[in-house]
Amino acid sequence: MNWWQSILIGLVEGLTEYLPVSSTGHILLVQKLLGLPSTESSKAFAVVVQVGAILAVLGLYFQRSRSLLEGLLGKNPQGLLLLRNIMIAFLPAVAVGLLFEKRIDQYLLGLWPVTAAWFVGGVAILAVAWFKRNAAPGARRAGLGLEDITPRSAFLIGLLQCVAMWPGTSRSLMVIVGGLLIGLHMVAAVEFSFLLGMVTLTAASGYKALKFVRNPELLADYSVGTMLLGILAAWVAAVLSVKWMVGWLQVRGITAFGHYRIGLAVVVTGLLMAKLIEPR
Repeated sequence: MNWWQSILIGLVEGLTEYLPVSSTGHILLVQKLLGLPSTESSKAFAVVVQVGAILAVLGLYFQRSRSLLEGLLGKNPQGLLLLRNIMIAFLPAVAVGLLFEKRIDQYLLGLWPVTAAWFVGGVAILAVAWFKRNAAPGARRAGLGLEDITPRSAFLIGLLQCVAMWPGTSRSLMVIVGGLLIGLHMVAAVEFSFLLGMVTLTAASGYKALKFVRNPELLADYSVGTMLLGILAAWVAAVLSVKWMVGWLQVRGITAFGHYRIGLAVVVTGLLMAKLIEPR
């Protein structure tokens, strides 16, 4: 991989990580279009480059992140409660990830499964949007804030996040939908997605980074400079994406992302059937 390919993948990662469209699916598609081979190195790079997206949220939500740290140190009760809920939501993904990592890579990390996930996720977004529009006023409970999340609700969101282990589904999609289903306001659901993502992505990136350290061949395929370029590009793109996303969802909701996912699934299906790109 050369420097501009690293930057391109970093930009794709940053732009799509927090949008409900699946960064993993988009990176896989870009790698195929660039003709990059699917190797352990390329898979690890796709995760490590997420560090840029993590730093973006850490900077944009510095005050909230600081409250979590203060809560851990016993200086902020509200921060401690939020941290507790984030960790409760995080734990199911740890268990599922460790148990099924190899099977997921073997059976689901390909463009056909990803395309199916794009389509199914798009339909799910449209269904949720329709339900929210047509629910009776008394049934619309979407006005709760982060402080209203209970351990049970956090665990439910965590279980839904596990569905995103299917590449192409989108971690942020499942967390946002889970938040809306338990009654969170859109802004609160998105913010919880960002904060939970910061923890989840940090764990995943750290886990993959260990493979770089333990396997010199991975570092031979992707130099430190190449990785840093990708991380920097992901940081810049994620900052812009997160700022845009919050404003967009407040005004227009998530429906457009459903149409985008379905349209992308149709296009990629056509490319696969025409054998213009390889499925794995």
